[in-house]
Amino acid sequence: MIVQILGSGCPKCKLLEAKAREAIATMGIDAEVVKISEMEEIMNMGVMMTPALAIDGDVKSTGKVLSAEQIIEKIKESV
Repeated sequence: MIVQILGSGCPKCKLLEAKAREAIATMGIDAEVVKISEMEEIMNMGVMMTPALAIDGDVKSTGKVLSAEQIIEKIKESV
């Protein structure tokens, strides 16, 4: 599983990445966190507001920082 964090590297993007890593650790799953900061690539995924969270290329959230619990729910929905 690949969890993608889409954003320029702003504080909210970094917080979303930290929450994603926390969620993965809590679940004890094998997942890779990938940061996508290229604006063209972000827009190609249909994202207009960052930070955004995608799982295996499927955008799950845009424009907000999800909690670790919310990210866990998104991961469970994707399995």
